[in-house]
Amino acid sequence: MKTVKKPVSRAKSAVAVKPVKPVAPDAKFTKASDKIRLDIETAIKDGALLPGEPIDEAELASQYKVSRTPIREALIQLQTQGLLTSLPRGGMVVAKMDLQQLLQLWELLAELEGVAVRLACQRMTPKEREAIASHHAKSRIVAEADDMAGWQHSNLQFHELIYRASRNPYLRQEVLRMRSRTGYYRRHAFGALGQVKASFEQHSQIVDAFNKSDGEAAAQAMLAHMRPASDAKGLTDFIVNLPKEVLAR
Repeated sequence: MKTVKKPVSRAKSAVAVKPVKPVAPDAKFTKASDKIRLDIETAIKDGALLPGEPIDEAELASQYKVSRTPIREALIQLQTQGLLTSLPRGGMVVAKMDLQQLLQLWELLAELEGVAVRLACQRMTPKEREAIASHHAKSRIVAEADDMAGWQHSNLQFHELIYRASRNPYLRQEVLRMRSRTGYYRRHAFGALGQVKASFEQHSQIVDAFNKSDGEAAAQAMLAHMRPASDAKGLTDFIVNLPKEVLAR
């Protein structure tokens, strides 16, 4: 997956997604708009495009070597997903959320993750259980080093193994959409609160529940893992550290 070059300035200059190579038909993407949509969605999820940053249709068309039509198709799909919002005078920007929207979506994401982990506990094979436990064991080095970037990558892999074991692609799709919409805000909270070691211990609880085939305990551990903070002070710290420019008024 190609990445988006993060702008040097937070000014309102347009930001476009730079592909690794021009779009070409393949088995995975039958339409250019699908490829463009996924790239922009990934850029938003990874924080390469921040809430409030504009999307430049002309630059996208130039970089992807396509007409404006697939660009607009992709942007409309992203708007429907809630990832982009249109401006009164035309154009689109990465959607912002107010605090109430953020906490409501975060709450829903936590519940969906809980469902995924409960289903995974019921449906996973011994080989999948072993793969999750093995991945978790290997991630200890990252957690002990307090490697934020490394942990975020490892954390996503851990969750992906769970989604696959849940045997529900529709649930996985909805969870990933919620992760994309809240990605920047969750990463900000994670960094501000310094949760790497706590996150590792929460993964340990999930793995222990899997080993005991206890779906309810796994779900409760996942809910605790997905909360923005473990107490009122932590939640307050998260809120006051959120940059004002990424919140909707």
